[in-house]
Amino acid sequence: MEFRIGLEKEYANPFDAAEVALDVEIQTPGGRRLAVPAFYCQDYEWRALGEGERKSDWYYPLGLPGWRARFAPTEAGRHTCVALLKDADGTARSNAVAFECIASQGRGFLRVSAKDPRFMEFDDGTPFFAIGQNVAFMGVSQHVRINRVGEVFGKLARNGANYVRIWTGCDDWAMGLEARKSAWARTWSWKPPFAPIPGAEGDAGLQCVKISGQGASVRCSPSHPTALRPGARYVLSGAVMGEGRPGLQVKINSADLTGAVGETPAGRWRDFRGEFTTGEGELWLSGPTFRLAGAGTVWLKDLSLKEAGGEVELLWEADPNRPVLGDYNLVDCFMLDKVVEAAEEHGIYLQLCLLTRDLYMNKLGDASSAAYETAIRHARNLLRYAVGRWGCSTNVACWEYFNEMNPGLPTGRFYSETGQYLEQIDPYGHLRATSAWGDSPNDWRHPELDLPQMHWYLRPDKEGNWKDEVEAILAKATLLRKTVPDSKPAMFGECGLATQRWGQADEMKQDEELVHFHNMLWASALSGISSTGMFWWWEELDKRDAYGHYRPLALFLADVPFTTAGLAPTSAAASDERVRVVGLQGKDCACIWLLNRQATWFKSVVGGAAPERLDGVELRLSGLADGAYRVQWWDTWRAATLKQETARASGGELHLTVPPFARDVACKIMK
Repeated sequence: MEFRIGLEKEYANPFDAAEVALDVEIQTPGGRRLAVPAFYCQDYEWRALGEGERKSDWYYPLGLPGWRARFAPTEAGRHTCVALLKDADGTARSNAVAFECIASQGRGFLRVSAKDPRFMEFDDGTPFFAIGQNVAFMGVSQHVRINRVGEVFGKLARNGANYVRIWTGCDDWAMGLEARKSAWARTWSWKPPFAPIPGAEGDAGLQCVKISGQGASVRCSPSHPTALRPGARYVLSGAVMGEGRPGLQVKINSADLTGAVGETPAGRWRDFRGEFTTGEGELWLSGPTFRLAGAGTVWLKDLSLKEAGGEVELLWEADPNRPVLGDYNLVDCFMLDKVVEAAEEHGIYLQLCLLTRDLYMNKLGDASSAAYETAIRHARNLLRYAVGRWGCSTNVACWEYFNEMNPGLPTGRFYSETGQYLEQIDPYGHLRATSAWGDSPNDWRHPELDLPQMHWYLRPDKEGNWKDEVEAILAKATLLRKTVPDSKPAMFGECGLATQRWGQADEMKQDEELVHFHNMLWASALSGISSTGMFWWWEELDKRDAYGHYRPLALFLADVPFTTAGLAPTSAAASDERVRVVGLQGKDCACIWLLNRQATWFKSVVGGAAPERLDGVELRLSGLADGAYRVQWWDTWRAATLKQETARASGGELHLTVPPFARDVACKIMK
């Protein structure tokens, strides 16, 4: 259900729950009372314009912003609800409305399994094993723009992948809900032409744009390309003040608005207003550009662009005083709407990394400080907004606080208070996670974090095992699983092949078949953690259309009873020391992956040695219940069954002959 809530009041910050808290209170058929946070949003018309440079997604505001609430019922029957407003004027309630919910085939939200909490399951008890990758950066300057999200998710889903990790706090290079978006500079080269506003005492502490020097110029260039309607009339306005009377030339798109600006008087502000009309097929804003006609200085403030007769600000990134923390970028929020819709369409579950780390990290050094308190307050507001806007989607699997927070900071209090807050306001009980740039046992054990994760890359570092991806991933999985309580799942949130300085490794170009990616998928899936390693280099996977690597593994794992089999590392051993055995087994099932030790990425790709074909290898398992078993041998590269047979365990042991193989082969054993 989506509710539109008529609220005529305006607030200085509609995202601050201390200023305005609007909820929908719901009475369920079973007698529960739920409160769903409402959220402030802007509707947009969206056009996907293709793969043009940057300007591929066209967002144009429709009307003024307003209030919405979204709700996903978990009970069938008649629900009643009211909107409840709390602000400085007190409390107000709306009229009641009712709706009827009928049963669906949905499996519900993702949970820590009640049967085996080392793994995940849906509300209906169906086990879920996360197979997927990162697609962390999405936006106008990225390989994956919003107009391609459905295509990428579709390719993943058709090949059996079901999980994607996404950043929603990317500053100005990609989607960033709470992040600096400025029309005057970029994060990686932050030198905006800002200066304190001269003159009026009422503007103390505020900034404006300063243009100074013979012929100096500045160009207003929003990080989001600003959409315009063809054949529409627009108004550019603002205020100027000069020193030395240099004169100011103003150009926007193909229009010259110099005459509309007029003089730049010394010592006082002068308002200006100029109009222009877009041409046929003109969809984007270019400029405005401000250039001094001579020597001197001009200050510029209150820059605004609106459609003639309209009220919606199009040039919101031009405000030098727009706060970063606590103010949400509504275009980016709409972008995330489209991402979630694509995930729902294709059956992809999302781990949303919500908070922009670099806005919070410098506030979390002292848990008793006012800055720490400020970080918690802002995080709570953003979490409330996320729950209200995207929490109703069963395809939102997990709220992730940070990407790679400093593990040495005292973040325990932060996760405790924000986690407890989520327990109060998130009626769906989403999983909660965070990540750090190093091992973080305190986070992994934290009672308010449900899904511990490790980020880990093959790098030519001092560990010495970067040449053997399987040995490395098993060692890290063992560390993670030993450190994480058995009451929690665990996952690799990022992994891949990297340089010493964390860049994309040159050797990846040599690995035309992505051997390292293939081996990391299979090793992580059967290591005892709750997911495949979430590969980082999504652009490389997409360029190579490498999604087919997921399909064999997804088919192999489809009927594995992760939550009911009591899985543990396999006892299986091969008769040939050239074979590495990786796998999981319970009392009456086993999933085994056998790798030729010569088929690691470094030996086969960098070393160029073709793995020798292995024949006549014997596999012995102990600890299985006696009886007959169905055995399937899998081609891990072609998603095909090589052989099916029956075998009998006796005295707790099962003996099998492995089909001939060169690189790797897998087997699934079910009683």
